[in-house]
Amino acid sequence: MSDQMTNSPDPITPPQEISRLAHFPVTFFAIVMGLMGLTLALHAGAPAYRWLEHASSLMLLIGATVMIVISLFYLAKALRYPGMVAEEWHHPVKLAFFPTITVSLLLLATATYPYGATLAEWIWLAGVAGQGVLTLAVITGWMSHRSFQVGHLTPAWFIPAVGNVIVPILGARIGYIETSWLFFSGGMIFWIVLLTLVMNRLIFHDPIVARLFPTMVILIAPPAVAFLAYVSMTGEVDGFARILLNAGYIFAALVVVQVPRLAQLPFALSWWALSFPLAALSIASFRFSQLDGSRGHQTAGVVILVVLVVVVAGLILRTGQAIARGEICQPE
Repeated sequence: MSDQMTNSPDPITPPQEISRLAHFPVTFFAIVMGLMGLTLALHAGAPAYRWLEHASSLMLLIGATVMIVISLFYLAKALRYPGMVAEEWHHPVKLAFFPTITVSLLLLATATYPYGATLAEWIWLAGVAGQGVLTLAVITGWMSHRSFQVGHLTPAWFIPAVGNVIVPILGARIGYIETSWLFFSGGMIFWIVLLTLVMNRLIFHDPIVARLFPTMVILIAPPAVAFLAYVSMTGEVDGFARILLNAGYIFAALVVVQVPRLAQLPFALSWWALSFPLAALSIASFRFSQLDGSRGHQTAGVVILVVLVVVVAGLILRTGQAIARGEICQPE
């Protein structure tokens, strides 16, 4: 009788659900980045369009709720299937997505700040500590004895660098100036190094596989976020700030050219890579407009925000359909 009980399926969790939990990917946190990015983009447009503040508050609640749910699922996976988490950590592509966890915390802190400065500071400190640890761990992983292939390199490798330059956006406002410059410096160094490697990969090697091709949009994020971080620390728009913002526009133009190919690709969680870079560029455009008085940049911010809303709405719909059909959390 005891042997039968030992070998019987878990009476609480069906085997199918256990399997799906084991394959719950760290890339789910890209959804949180997209929702938090939309929250901040709506907030950035509020000075010109006051009603956007209400939409931003609603998105903050939605984004925070989604983040809690995803975090609980991934924590359950880590506790029940630590080997599967280790497998993701040693995966040459998924490794770069682990900092999306701490990036999500940093974005949550930035979005929370207008509603509670003390709470936002504590969330930010947790995000900074985690971002520092994960950045060192990921880069150490890249520099380990493992042999990476050219095909493993995608713009998703920018995520650790982007996380570092997000730190100053709120950090400078709440008084952590030197910490902000430290993370900004690290993020910029590795962005430049990785940009060289990624461009070499895109030009001289085989195209990125369809499943990961949407990560091309991540090219927009580092210069756009770096612009926001830089003006947060300096309080002005100078020549270097303009270079950063316009680099974001240039990469956006390169991505627009790829839209016909993107439209033909099947859905995957990597499609959420479209959301945060668009949000960063929209926020940067609004910020430039506020500091420089440029109506053109305000218009650009609005246009990109509209595109972002449409993209996020489509991603939410398609993700819901994929979950309902059991297309997500499956072995690859």
